[in-house]
Amino acid sequence: MSSADSAEWLLRARWVVSMGRPPLEDGWVRVRRGRVVDLGAARDRPAPRTAVVFDSGDAVVMPGLVNAHTHLEFSDAVAPLAAAGGLADWIGRVIDLRRSRAAAPDAVHHRTAAIRSGLFESAAHGVTAIGEISTGLPAGGYPAHGPRLRVFREALGLSVEAAEASVSNAFRDVDGLQAAGLAAGISPHAPYSVAARPGRRLVAESRRRSLPLAMHLAESDTEDELLQSGSGPFRDLFERLGVWPAARSPALLPAAEWISLLARGPRGIVVHGTHLGRDADALARLVRHRDRLCVAVCPRTTRAISGTLPPVRLFREAGLRVAIGTDSRASNPDLSVLAECRALVDAGLATPQESLQMATRHGAWALGFERVSGMLAPGRAADLAIVRPSARHRTAWDAILDPGSHLVATLRRGRVIAGRLPGSASC
Repeated sequence: MSSADSAEWLLRARWVVSMGRPPLEDGWVRVRRGRVVDLGAARDRPAPRTAVVFDSGDAVVMPGLVNAHTHLEFSDAVAPLAAAGGLADWIGRVIDLRRSRAAAPDAVHHRTAAIRSGLFESAAHGVTAIGEISTGLPAGGYPAHGPRLRVFREALGLSVEAAEASVSNAFRDVDGLQAAGLAAGISPHAPYSVAARPGRRLVAESRRRSLPLAMHLAESDTEDELLQSGSGPFRDLFERLGVWPAARSPALLPAAEWISLLARGPRGIVVHGTHLGRDADALARLVRHRDRLCVAVCPRTTRAISGTLPPVRLFREAGLRVAIGTDSRASNPDLSVLAECRALVDAGLATPQESLQMATRHGAWALGFERVSGMLAPGRAADLAIVRPSARHRTAWDAILDPGSHLVATLRRGRVIAGRLPGSASC
């Protein structure tokens, strides 16, 4: 029997982690019509009598994970692209790959299949919500089943003509997303790829439509070279690609100015922020607007491309919300949010509990899903994951981050989207 076969059912586990209170040992969660209606621990009060009970044994029930930043179009990559030469060289490889795919006869089908593959893989890693960066809608749209989505339509452009076309296409696709009932947003790509004028237009129109924003900021030290002098590896890259304006260099904005612009929207995500610690003005503005802005870090991608991990401790000490993303399989071997958490914990940048807060509650806030996702509580959607560790652990946090753990099931609104619920038994 599946969760969809009964209006009400009960799930038992050694641990129930709600992310809103301490973990419940020998816990239970009661679900009715896709929503959590109650949860507790056997030692405190017995579970209510329910016709259908799923007992997951020595496992952990937790909120579904939130991947706050990823690019699903590369989910079919067999291995990450080479990171040699830093960010500019890596982006060059990404663009070359995208152009070669676009020229293929089956380009539309290939891209749609890659996105669906990424959604399937994400669910198999316990993810129930995703912040997707899109360069164009897949054929047939995004599938209705799988993790819930906030799709940030990306826009960029250094020349007037390219920027105008990109901005128009972005808002056309936003209209399509919203018509399909999907949560949408806008993503000005980065300070080195979006000229000032179209960037301001993107923010102004997003504010008018109450669309959240997401933007890559302070990813690389070579980024500053382009912004300050108009030269360096990014200039070389853009000239090779034929996108650098020949008549006049574009006006580009520094990270601090972009942070102030992002704060004009209803909510914004600063993606990566690897070098924000070197920019006192940008960091101060980010802190000033922390009620509307947060940071999404992608630890393994940052380590691969920049040779360092994100400055998570700096962000946390500044009182910023920090969410976690996987970037893409063009920079990462997989789409596992728990692997990103382990990277931070193993480096001593966060405790297991702190990393999981980033991967649940903070990620849900980043995407504007904080009222439905990110924690288990009565009235919220039954978006949850069941994780079984490879050995018994003293704490639920260690059990979740056990490198040998495996996913039992992922549920969105009480329906299985990956794995399977354990066998049912009478209450």
